[in-house]
Amino acid sequence: MEQLFGSLDPALQLLILMAALSLLPFILISLTSFTRYVIVLSILKTAMGTQQVPPGVVMVGISLIMTIYTMGPVFGEMYDKAQGPLKSKQSIVAVISEGSEPLKEFMMRQTRQEDIAYFIEMAHKKAPESPAELSIFEVAPAFIISELRTAFEIGFLIFIPFIVLDLVIANILLALGMFMLSPTIISLPFKILIFIAVDGWSLIINGLVNSYN
Repeated sequence: MEQLFGSLDPALQLLILMAALSLLPFILISLTSFTRYVIVLSILKTAMGTQQVPPGVVMVGISLIMTIYTMGPVFGEMYDKAQGPLKSKQSIVAVISEGSEPLKEFMMRQTRQEDIAYFIEMAHKKAPESPAELSIFEVAPAFIISELRTAFEIGFLIFIPFIVLDLVIANILLALGMFMLSPTIISLPFKILIFIAVDGWSLIINGLVNSYN
C-alpha cells in the first residue's frame, strides 16, 4: 500500500491525508483504550442501577481523559517516529506508516493471537514469520474484537457483587412480606454506600489502567 500511494502526486497525497483526518474520531474511539473504558463504566452504571447518574456525557468524558492518559506514551512515540520521515521530506504515506508503528505495537500487546490469526486467515494470507510483517489494517479488527471481549469480561466481574446485593435485599423483603416494594429502590442506597466505602471509583479506574500492559 505504501508503494501504491507513494507513487501518487504529492497534491493527491495531501488530499488523501485531509480526508483521513476526518477519521480521527473513529481512530480515537476504536483503536485506543477508549472502548474498554467506556464499556466498563457503562456496565458499572447499569449494575448500580443509577440509570441517569452519572450522565452519559460524564462517562464519555472520563473515558476520554483516561484514554489520553493511557495512550500518552504511545502518542509520544508516534510523534517521534514521524519526525524522521518528515525531516527527510518523505511522502505522506511514509510518514503515516512510520508514525503508526507504536500504535500497532500497542494494539498487538492487547490482542489475542487467535483473533489475529482469524483475520489473517480470512484475508487468505500466509502466516507472518514475525509481528513486524503484520500491517495495522490486519491488527486493528483483531484488536477491536479483543477489546470488546476484555471489556465485557471485566463488566461481568463488576456485575456479580451488585447482583448478590440485589438478591439479598429481595430475599429480606420477601421474608418480611413486603411484596409490593421494589427491591431495586431499597438496594440502591446500599449499593452506593458500599461502593463509596470501598472507594469503588478508584478501584475501577486503577484496575482498568493496570489492565493495559
